[in-house]
Amino acid sequence: MKNTPAREASSRLAGLRRFAIAITILNILGHTVLGFEQSWAVPLTALAAAYTTEMLLECADARLTGRPLKFAGGPRRSVDFMLSAHISALAVGMLLYANERLWPVAFAAAAAIASKALFRAKVGKDSRHFFNPSNFGISLTLVLFPWIGIAPPYQFTEGLDGAGDWLLPALIVISGSFLNARFTKRLPLIAAWVGGFFAQALIRHWLLGVRLEGALAPMTGVAFILYTFYMVTDPVTTPGTARGQAAFGSAVAFTYGLLMVTHVVFGLFFALSIVCAIRGAFLLLQSRSIVEQTVFCPIESPVPVGARQ
Repeated sequence: MKNTPAREASSRLAGLRRFAIAITILNILGHTVLGFEQSWAVPLTALAAAYTTEMLLECADARLTGRPLKFAGGPRRSVDFMLSAHISALAVGMLLYANERLWPVAFAAAAAIASKALFRAKVGKDSRHFFNPSNFGISLTLVLFPWIGIAPPYQFTEGLDGAGDWLLPALIVISGSFLNARFTKRLPLIAAWVGGFFAQALIRHWLLGVRLEGALAPMTGVAFILYTFYMVTDPVTTPGTARGQAAFGSAVAFTYGLLMVTHVVFGLFFALSIVCAIRGAFLLLQSRSIVEQTVFCPIESPVPVGARQ
């Protein structure tokens, strides 16, 4: 059956709902069972900042364009509108570690949502943001405030032992595979990213003498699995075709390898931001070229033979 814009929008909304439920459950389990290092105030602060920024930007855009508010029309519509902000906020609160300070988390969540309004390019007939929101907020915060770090990877399984150490990653892989196969259609991107990550580890091992076990070690952590299935696969900020997805996933892995060679920390987040920026620049140049061709080289309509002089 041919995909129509309505079907694609419905599939995207269904995917967002399930992603939101999954990341909410993970945060609740993280703060009660798994061993998250942050306090409960962190996700609540991130949610408040993201919700507020999303609503303010929507109010401003609706007023400028003279259209109705997207979150008006009932509780269900309001909840659906906030799904994206909800996911970004919980990802930021889960992955950033700012000790007892809450304002950096609020800044990262607000920057994540603001990036959707500030960095946009024309994709087909639509205008879309090209930075992964939560990844952008995290990357910007890490650059501006070097004393802030990433939550320790062990926090995802600190409260588990025995079979639990294997069960949690397995559940994330199974649920992530289902969501990306059924809703986002990003399995080619996942395959390219994971294969590219393995390849860059081998190249660094052969050419630079890096220990292969150490280069591949990130793949064994829950943080890497979450990044693979829930961050790098964002359907709005990644290509839709299988070939484009393969190129995007491979580019993120290659950029990560370069960052590791140059001893840049937090390579996963910076690699995705860099590739999104390059893709965004390409989309902007492409749309500008189309506009220039339309304005300066318009397609002439055929003139009837009898009307020619």
